[in-house]
Amino acid sequence: MRVSQVVLTQAKPDASQFAPLVAIAPQLVLAFGSVAALREGADAMRQAFAGAHIAGCSTAGEISSQGVSDASLVVTALAFDTSRVCQVSTELGDMEDSLDAGRRLAQGLSTLGLRAVLLFGQGVQINGSAVLAGMSEVLGTEVPIAGGLAGDGGAFAQTWVLDDQGVSSNRLVCMGLYGAGLRFSHGSFGGWTPFGPARKVTRCAHNVLYELDGEPALAVYKRYLGDHARDLPASGLLFPFAMLGRDHGELGLIRTILGINEADGSLTLAGEIDPDGYLKLMHASTDALVGGAETAAEAARDMQAVQGAGLAMLVSCVGRKLVMGGRVDEEVEAVAAVLGQAMTLTGFYSYGEISPFGSASECKLHNQTMTIACISEAV
Repeated sequence: MRVSQVVLTQAKPDASQFAPLVAIAPQLVLAFGSVAALREGADAMRQAFAGAHIAGCSTAGEISSQGVSDASLVVTALAFDTSRVCQVSTELGDMEDSLDAGRRLAQGLSTLGLRAVLLFGQGVQINGSAVLAGMSEVLGTEVPIAGGLAGDGGAFAQTWVLDDQGVSSNRLVCMGLYGAGLRFSHGSFGGWTPFGPARKVTRCAHNVLYELDGEPALAVYKRYLGDHARDLPASGLLFPFAMLGRDHGELGLIRTILGINEADGSLTLAGEIDPDGYLKLMHASTDALVGGAETAAEAARDMQAVQGAGLAMLVSCVGRKLVMGGRVDEEVEAVAAVLGQAMTLTGFYSYGEISPFGSASECKLHNQTMTIACISEAV
């Protein structure tokens, strides 16, 4: 397996700038960039990589082996020795179409020899948990899925997904990775600290939270946020929810606030809510988040059966980036130190992270989490 990467910062790239990537004859090209960079670079990438599958999305910050950047385009080419790649895309009608969209994506993949799936989706009008549930219905829970929901620099207005057809604001794309020699490992960890009492979910519908302990969810949330409440929904990225089970036990899943509804007092979260569970507010420090990224990298490294050259795809939450501010590079540096120089880093800051949960293959939508997927081939 060979990996080559370029990081472009100029307004509009041309196909010649991808020459080092074309030289390795890739089967798969991953591209993550700002809204402007991705849209302006899409045609040049399709021209340069006519013989490869292209996938990626717009971001709230780009990750590469050089660190974290904004308003850039990170393009990474993968040339496999024995593995093969299949791409499936579908249009997302609206948020209610999320479950069926996941089914459509999975139905387009052959399960024979399928080792892992990479998934990228638009990040605003989507229920990421439902997409994954639909895919799992078809593929089962043994095939690991990794990826994330697109961003638009923190605006939460319109995000974009790139596939072989170009860019779209309502498309989902997945890449099936096949072959006995493919090695795939993963890790995910947050680093956030719960505070305050656990609140019972008393009314919700999918990813919309209406009531906590019998009160309008928005009123409860504002009471805890205090002065930060005036900056909602943006300030919600700084205070996500920890999902707890019926026994108040932590599940390891975090949910971010995507939007608020003053009329009915509801909160829209980035993923499904357990109607019988509990929620608890969380906050974090930069040191804790960097430690969480390091823990995720250690999990991916320890699972990796083959050491050596490969690709590590990092998908981290925009909320983490906001908390860390000018120190955001530290979490990427921590991952690089664990995985070593042989691993090329790519990825983005997202509106939802997609990764297997813990050491199992079953995939979940995460929020406020550093997720890492390592891809390599056996020699």
